[in-house]
Amino acid sequence: MKGFIQIYTGNGKGKTTAAFGLTLRAAGAGKKSFIAQFVKGMPYSEIAAVNKYLPDITIKQYGLDCFIVNKPTEKDIEAARNGLTEVAHIIASGNYDVIVLDEACIAIYYNLFSVEELIDVIKQKQEPTEIIITGRYAPKELIEFADLVTEMKEVKHYYSSGVEARKGIEF
Repeated sequence: MKGFIQIYTGNGKGKTTAAFGLTLRAAGAGKKSFIAQFVKGMPYSEIAAVNKYLPDITIKQYGLDCFIVNKPTEKDIEAARNGLTEVAHIIASGNYDVIVLDEACIAIYYNLFSVEELIDVIKQKQEPTEIIITGRYAPKELIEFADLVTEMKEVKHYYSSGVEARKGIEF
């Protein structure tokens, strides 16, 4: 079976959630998944669930905290670049059926690594490997390279009325 390159982008909620849903489906079919979380370094609830219940899904974070409200530091850049190097080896290995590059578009947007560097890494994928890339601001070159692109569009969000992120729902 041929694997494809998918992108979940846009300003709406649900990009990471959709990617995790796909890995859940893959686990149910006996497939192994690797999730690389760029920019993120906090202990999100999905990580706890995967670690507790889903041994065929591996997650690794390549972020130190959450700098989105600040400017990325040299350490943020180094963490993302080291992550991209490690992910390149993982993609080339063929050991996983599904690989998620969560918030890779945000990493590009904040110049943690370039779209060209990411595309070079993705080109190393084995034929049956499915790769899912998430994050706002997917660059045009990445969209053109992908096989499937879904844009999540925010129509209405309760954040606008002051609702803060809730454990188990947003994190």
